[in-house]
Amino acid sequence: MIDLIGDTPLVRLRRISEIHGISSVLAMKMETTNPGGSAKDRPALEMILAARRDGLLRPGGTIVEPTSGNTGVGLAIVAAQRGYRCVFVMTDKVAPKVSFLRAYGAEVVVCPVAVPAEDPQSYYKVAERLTHELQAFRPNQYANPNNPRAHELTTGPEIWRQTGGRITHFVAGAGTCGTITGTARYLKAQNPAVRIVAADPDASVFSGGSGRPYLVEGVGEDFFPAAWSPELYDDVIPISDEESFLTARQVSREEGILIGGSGGMAVAAAIRVAKQAAPDDIVVVLNPDSGRGYLSRVFDDDWMANFGFLRECDECVAAVLDTRGSTPALLYVNPTDTVRHAIELMRSNGISQLPVCKNTPPFAAAEVAGSVDELELMEAVYRDPSVMSMPVEQVMGPKLPTIGVGQKVAKAVEMLDLAPALLVLAGGRPLSVLTRTDLLAYFEVLATATEATRG
Repeated sequence: MIDLIGDTPLVRLRRISEIHGISSVLAMKMETTNPGGSAKDRPALEMILAARRDGLLRPGGTIVEPTSGNTGVGLAIVAAQRGYRCVFVMTDKVAPKVSFLRAYGAEVVVCPVAVPAEDPQSYYKVAERLTHELQAFRPNQYANPNNPRAHELTTGPEIWRQTGGRITHFVAGAGTCGTITGTARYLKAQNPAVRIVAADPDASVFSGGSGRPYLVEGVGEDFFPAAWSPELYDDVIPISDEESFLTARQVSREEGILIGGSGGMAVAAAIRVAKQAAPDDIVVVLNPDSGRGYLSRVFDDDWMANFGFLRECDECVAAVLDTRGSTPALLYVNPTDTVRHAIELMRSNGISQLPVCKNTPPFAAAEVAGSVDELELMEAVYRDPSVMSMPVEQVMGPKLPTIGVGQKVAKAVEMLDLAPALLVLAGGRPLSVLTRTDLLAYFEVLATATEATRG
């Protein structure tokens, strides 16, 4: 199995090129043919081999690593071949991959994603604790020089050979930065004119964001890892969740190549590059893994619609929001805000519900902690006036049900029969709160327009 890692094929994206009017050569490095199905097999092997050479990992030892899934699979495969125990730490953002890793015999610990890195519950801190308790070897893909070295030794030379040394642009996602940095080192050494482009989630620090919020998995970061080498990158292109997911669906549908959200992100960036390239240029984009691990998200129409990535019809929630004029900013309170502040905010804006959100805008859906309702607050303050000074998190109720901005109005009507308000999501992020009053105003506008037409 270990001998099957690497030597992945290069495939020309002909139909995508036709659809987007690309005259240059756009080709995809297909890392899905690695035994673990991703590019992470390469550094997994190199990090373990180096740890054995350096005496950091002994026969029968334990490997602990925080991972979004693919690195864990690569490590698990090599560990199975060499007889090591694996313990992986993951966030609940990628919880669907837990059973996948366990299938390889690994142990998995799941941590919340919406906590800062210094929090004891963060997956970084949990991994540190387990490494110490189990006296384990932690590959630490974010800091391990053998991560980029694996791609400098294999991925770069393969691409150079497969393009006959004619590659002009290389595009890849940036996460640990091992793939893009290692490949760039080799390609730039062969020809300094080769342009290296990092594709990045639009909220990641690599493209100037804070590191949150975004839904694309396995790429982007909230800090700069050791392999981050901006001197090697000619450009960093930020790509939204929406463009990443819709591009992944398009590539899968048009090319017959099932890719995930991070692959969609890389291809979206590569399309922009290829459109500006000369006809003789060769643009290579690295596809890190398969879309099979994202069937319940990126390729699930209901999930995509609920998060506001798909529009189901013309008469959708967006049309309701349009009747309120410009789409309103999201009004919210933080968990530590006082009840008095929440009441004043509702009163001054003439609203009756507020979502309770962690951090600052823009928010991820996972950062919505709950909600407050004027009726429930009234009853709580009536029973105990001191509630006014309490933090909202002590009295908040459950989260508001969510609906996508492109979902049908009929669905909103059905949901509002049971809930006082809905949280509208657009592009995976909370956009606004939708109430029964909003729907009544929308129906009034429709009725007025219908009467005017008849008249």
